Amino acid sequence: MKDYKDLIEEAKQFIRYDKDTVNKIAYLTFDRPEAQNATTAGMRQLYGDLIHRANTDDDVKVLVIRGEGEHFGSGGDLPEQADMLSESDEDVDLRWEIGIDDPDVKYPPKKSYRFLHTLTDHYSKTRAGCRSLQDFKKISIVEAKGYCYGWHFYQAGDADLVVSSDEALFGHPAFRYVGWGPRMWTWIEMMGLRKFEEMLFTGRPFTAAEMQECNFINSVVPLADLASETEKYAMACARTRPVDTVTAQKTYIEMYKQYRGEYLGSMLTGWLEGLLPLMKNDRVADVQLGDNVFNEGLNNIVKNNDMNYPPEWRLSRSGRKKP
Repeated sequence: MKDYKDLIEEAKQFIRYDKDTVNKIAYLTFDRPEAQNATTAGMRQLYGDLIHRANTDDDVKVLVIRGEGEHFGSGGDLPEQADMLSESDEDVDLRWEIGIDDPDVKYPPKKSYRFLHTLTDHYSKTRAGCRSLQDFKKISIVEAKGYCYGWHFYQAGDADLVVSSDEALFGHPAFRYVGWGPRMWTWIEMMGLRKFEEMLFTGRPFTAAEMQECNFINSVVPLADLASETEKYAMACARTRPVDTVTAQKTYIEMYKQYRGEYLGSMLTGWLEGLLPLMKNDRVADVQLGDNVFNEGLNNIVKNNDMNYPPEWRLSRSGRKKP
């Protein structure tokens, strides 16, 4: 049994949090470049906690979220999820994933509906780190570059502003292997139904230019100019109305989002994701997460399947260069 407190402690080496108290700007940086800033369960829980603190902190008006290295982030850490996604009948204890270390709490068995839904419903909550920015009553800015996939795509969809490099790619690998992701309702709202359906049904990543066309991104610049462009936006936001006014503005926007059903969408997707074990492949050759996890490894399954798509639709930048 993993201890979620140990996971959060370990995650502290992978997330930097700094404050410019003069300008009331905080910087949250994912610092795991050797893994393309993929987030572990501990990182996601620490992220949610840092946003919760920044929401109260009077020294914070603007929060900039970015990644060290070439990528904003490639989503959740796949190897960590192998046990959960495997097709083995052996029970798996996921209490660590949802922040419970009480030995008297028994996790639902593998063959029950609650095994997966307990986790996917958890993802619909702010404390899970998937929709934390929705409850953030300050200004959030995501600096996107390289891969902006999966869990990191959630953050871009939920942020107030997105500044991107022109080489960034956006999307969710789970569309090809599962069929959905926790923040779909918000993505439909942000991108528009027709373009989101294209991303969902083809599983292809969208370029920064395409995401700007559908109003998902505020600014696209060359990679060399990305940091200064982000700082320009952050400083402009820091110099406008006071924090009290920003909080009132964000509360108004939150009311609008709830009128549009943002949290309802989160709960519905949690329910939908919990139905994954009932989904049956049409052909033996169909690929989904869970197939041969222990024999091939999740990373190999993802990489091999990526080559079945046209080069310009592949998720991997290296794969897009191959014929």
